[in-house]
Amino acid sequence: MTAVMPREAPLTLEGEVPKTLGLLDQGAFWANLGVSLLGFSGALFLLDPLGGKPLTFGGAIAAAVVGSLIGTAMVGLAAVPGAQTGKPAMVLLRGLFGARLSYVPTVLNVVQLLGWGAFELWVIAQGAEAIFGAGYAVWVLAAGALTIALTIRPLGAVRLLRRYVTAGVVVAMIWLGVALFSRGPSLSGGSWEAFAPAVDYVIALSVSWVPLAADYARHSRSSRAAFTGVVGGYSIAQVACLTLGIAALALVGNDADKVWDPFVAAPLGALFFGILVLREADQSFANVYSTSVSIQNLLPRVDRRVISVTIGLITIAIALFADVNSYGTFLSVIGAVFVPMFAVLVVDYFLLGGAARWDTSERAPSRWPMIVPWLLGFAAYWMTTATATVSWWDAIWVRLRVPHQPWMSAALIAFLVAGLITLAIGRLRPRARVPA
Repeated sequence: MTAVMPREAPLTLEGEVPKTLGLLDQGAFWANLGVSLLGFSGALFLLDPLGGKPLTFGGAIAAAVVGSLIGTAMVGLAAVPGAQTGKPAMVLLRGLFGARLSYVPTVLNVVQLLGWGAFELWVIAQGAEAIFGAGYAVWVLAAGALTIALTIRPLGAVRLLRRYVTAGVVVAMIWLGVALFSRGPSLSGGSWEAFAPAVDYVIALSVSWVPLAADYARHSRSSRAAFTGVVGGYSIAQVACLTLGIAALALVGNDADKVWDPFVAAPLGALFFGILVLREADQSFANVYSTSVSIQNLLPRVDRRVISVTIGLITIAIALFADVNSYGTFLSVIGAVFVPMFAVLVVDYFLLGGAARWDTSERAPSRWPMIVPWLLGFAAYWMTTATATVSWWDAIWVRLRVPHQPWMSAALIAFLVAGLITLAIGRLRPRARVPA
């Protein structure tokens, strides 16, 4: 008698991993993640990443397209090992760094995901309050409860998004896009001088999902479905989201605090913007669920439902009581960790035979040489970036920083530095065999 494949994610790392998500599931899931209320206000950083040197409208759209394709290609490649091995992202890092060393990026990932999860609850509450009134705390609690519910049955949540939410998001985006552009926003002026920093910004938006990609791709029916779903779904949605953000900013004089006003003021705007607010729950769901799966790298036999509920409650508490805005500067520092780490992963897995020899068990030996390219890539990022973060962090790098040139992309430079050093180390060192 043929065994029935389970339709939900396993409760521990030792459970059977179902392969139930097809191309449409993956594409719809990543398309929904590509649309974000933060993306509308964040379009200001796309338009003017250097402050005072805005891009032309055409330049901003070009930067959005180029940055999205580069960034999502990175996320898509990070998803492939998950689809091939059935392992979540942080467990895969056992193969790259060893079991104990994988705890370092795991902890960093948990910290950043807690912050992003709280950010998303804050965004949902702000958007709902702008439309429906009531109080901030009420909407945080409601969004947090919905988020926790989705994490209990994560694969069911992904299928739910594909069947019911994605169509509503597409209709809402088209309706609001027509409404915004029909008002004739002023899109003239600017130059192409800040094109590379703008591309960097868009890459960063996409690459922030690198540490999560395998958590969902491990349930994909094929590597091709996982990769294509990420690149196709997320790229199209993110470019559309940033384009609407540019139009809305033009209507409010580039005031990011008022960027939602044109959406709500459009005909039936409250209805369609409300759909986008509701859809934002998939962002908080992804952050909370991936936090839970990341923690399972540290606690592999703990039921993920217990972890998800705990993390959901912590995320709600952060959104209610912490200064979420100030937390963003810290997240920008941690976010730069994952571009060079991804480069090390890709080179070792795809070019140096990691796909055949990685040991992702709890006994995986430490691979200290892999730390070197990761750290050097991280340093290269901050030596070549044109964007300051916070004063104390910027002061560390100011004397080492290379004079910025318009063509410089910190993300791509960090990727190349980390990737080339990994390749060199791999060519020089004998390959260790996986223990029997």
